[in-house]
Amino acid sequence: MNVKAYCNAVETKDLQHKLLAPTIWIRENHSPLMSLMDTNFNLIFEPSILEDYQYLIREDLIEKIGRISKQLDRQNKILIVRSAWRSSEHQKLLWDSKFAYYQKKNPKKSIGEIKEILSYFIAPPTMSMHATGGAVDALIYDRLEDGVMDFGTNNGLEIDLSKKCYPYHPDISAKAKKNRALLIGLFEDEDFVCDLKEYWHFDYGNVVWAIEKEKEYAIYGPTT
Repeated sequence: MNVKAYCNAVETKDLQHKLLAPTIWIRENHSPLMSLMDTNFNLIFEPSILEDYQYLIREDLIEKIGRISKQLDRQNKILIVRSAWRSSEHQKLLWDSKFAYYQKKNPKKSIGEIKEILSYFIAPPTMSMHATGGAVDALIYDRLEDGVMDFGTNNGLEIDLSKKCYPYHPDISAKAKKNRALLIGLFEDEDFVCDLKEYWHFDYGNVVWAIEKEKEYAIYGPTT
């Protein structure tokens, strides 16, 4: 599939999901939020824009992340947790920060153009799956190479937001494709689903997961 056809297919499916999401029943299982920082897993935590960020996820997900971490340990690699549960206030802070960054980086683009770019990759404060505690953003650190692995759009922890972030974009290097396959495979083996537009974002239990897995209902709604 060529680049245009692939991107069109992703965007069509993403729109279908957005239209379907409000219709999905949520049968909340009340799994509590727990901090990944309180585990003994070998993890790297990407610094957060929010002070004292705790990298909270639902308790059901703790063992899943633990197994992923151990798999990577065997390969001399470490899971980087970029973000987990985020409040609507945190999400707004992230949006505003990214908006200011891209406005500075692209001074010739209009406010509308920048908002359109960001809307592809950062959900509005009231719509983020991170609010459910069932979403994890992750990358991988390679101890042998002493650096964050190459996923095709990143320079270390910094990710350039573009359509090349779509998980199976054809126009990235063979190395980046292999590295994405490793990351995505680890999470899919634990029953997560990879976001349609972000190779680093994984969902479990929420409405996105329910749609992709064709479940009757989601088990996680937004939590505070």
